[in-house]
Amino acid sequence: MTFLKEPPHKHGTLGRSAIVLVNLGTPDEPTRSAVRRYLKEFLSDPRVVEIPKAVWWFILNLIILPFRSGQSAKKYETIWTREGSPLRTHTAAQALYLRGALGERGHQDLTVAMAMRYGSPSLPEVLTKLKADGAERILVLPAYPQYSGTTTGSIYDAVFQHYGKVRNIPEMRFIRNYHDHDGYIHALKQSVLAHWEQHGRPEKLVMSFHGVPKRTLMLGDPYHCECLKTARLLAAALKLTLEQYVVTFQSRFGKAEWLQPYTAPTVAQLARDGVKRLDVICPGFISDCLETLEEISMEVRHDFESNGGKEFHYIPCLNESPAWIAALAEIAEQHIIGWPTQMAPAERELLKKEAEAARASALERGAAD
Repeated sequence: MTFLKEPPHKHGTLGRSAIVLVNLGTPDEPTRSAVRRYLKEFLSDPRVVEIPKAVWWFILNLIILPFRSGQSAKKYETIWTREGSPLRTHTAAQALYLRGALGERGHQDLTVAMAMRYGSPSLPEVLTKLKADGAERILVLPAYPQYSGTTTGSIYDAVFQHYGKVRNIPEMRFIRNYHDHDGYIHALKQSVLAHWEQHGRPEKLVMSFHGVPKRTLMLGDPYHCECLKTARLLAAALKLTLEQYVVTFQSRFGKAEWLQPYTAPTVAQLARDGVKRLDVICPGFISDCLETLEEISMEVRHDFESNGGKEFHYIPCLNESPAWIAALAEIAEQHIIGWPTQMAPAERELLKKEAEAARASALERGAAD
């Protein structure tokens, strides 16, 4: 066994504490080749697709990737922005604002970074950099409010696999879920109410969560139950009756049965049943991405309108809303209790002197040259 090279150890300094906000991932650009690379990494994860490896290799490499990569690239083109992938942009902004919010709470020397489970910046890349920067305590914060083995479980796998190659492993903590956290539910509530204040209320609110195969529920995955609890709590916060909202699941893949009811057919049926105004929110996504901006706001909108619906509203994800950043800071803070997140005055003064000495040395070398 060959371990990764350890960064130089610096005596007399307090090890840093850090948080890694981990989202699913995104292609680097909306091209066929970039999407193919991303999909291959994503769909090769045995947590995501539980099919015998040899069988799945044939299906993935000879059927899915050659045909789906181009189709998905065209979809990504419809949501790509000047800054790049919306999911990466929002996740980076959330990490930045989370750092500021925690600083205001007294954690001035806490590092906050973002990583992607698939794509870049990768978890191993970010964890390696944090270690080089002196992080001795790391909290992993998945961007998934509801736990599933296909998402949060996969993040755990990636972290453990990385540290299986590391000699000096930092102290680790993991956030498993926050599907029923008061701050998260409050942020969702504020998002919906702000939309309704501007656009009026719908006849029905659809809460659409990302789907997973029904088989995972039968095998003990808690995702379905946690989605339903989130929906119940949000409905209660909004004072909705059972007739005023519906919970659905989107993004089916393959021929196997997934969690039901499915979003697109449900929305189409609501339109055929005479519902004229419909709002859709996706509580399981904290950042807008392909599944919300293209699948819901474009495809499902078309399904509703083509079946007789008149007014369709997609309520954006929490993204960088102040209520959500405050909730995210509260969630993170609850899991770093006991960790040093602020330097002692003596250490801060020492680092300041070292930085000044380094600058002076650099100026002297420049003058000599």
